[in-house]
Amino acid sequence: MILDIVVYPDKMLRSKSTNVLEFDEKLHNLLDDMYETMIAKEGIGLAAIQVGIAKNILIINLANEDEKQEKEDLLEVINPKITHLEGSEIYQEGCLSVPGYYDDVKRAKNITVEYFDRYGQKIIKDLDGLLSIAMQHEMDHLMGHLFIEKLSYLKRKKFEKEWKKKLKAGK
Repeated sequence: MILDIVVYPDKMLRSKSTNVLEFDEKLHNLLDDMYETMIAKEGIGLAAIQVGIAKNILIINLANEDEKQEKEDLLEVINPKITHLEGSEIYQEGCLSVPGYYDDVKRAKNITVEYFDRYGQKIIKDLDGLLSIAMQHEMDHLMGHLFIEKLSYLKRKKFEKEWKKKLKAGK
């Protein structure tokens, strides 16, 4: 089922998510619905808070060398923790909760992350490149933060002004 995406400036996006305690059918259904939603909205990542559920759940599915998002490449990430950060990289990010806006954001280049899969199995992964960036972006959502908060003061003010105009025009 395709879920509704919570869009900035909805206060729900500021909520801090809590850990998943039960790895059950309800969780599996949510993960499946999140995947359907992310693909339908042409995203590469989605945090549960973006569909109105304040749980430490996120998914990431990058396109392969053929520019296709294959389900077998899907990462389902529950209760993630970054245990190591290294280097820095600037990458142009966008967000399903801030549709149509993209800007450069500085993040760690390499990370090590610990998380659980849908069955409660612990996984430890070293990530780099876009996968590292996407993981940090989605994990920010779990803490109630958006990528636009990482913009400089002037860029943020410009964004806010343009976003208000866009919202007014859409109503």
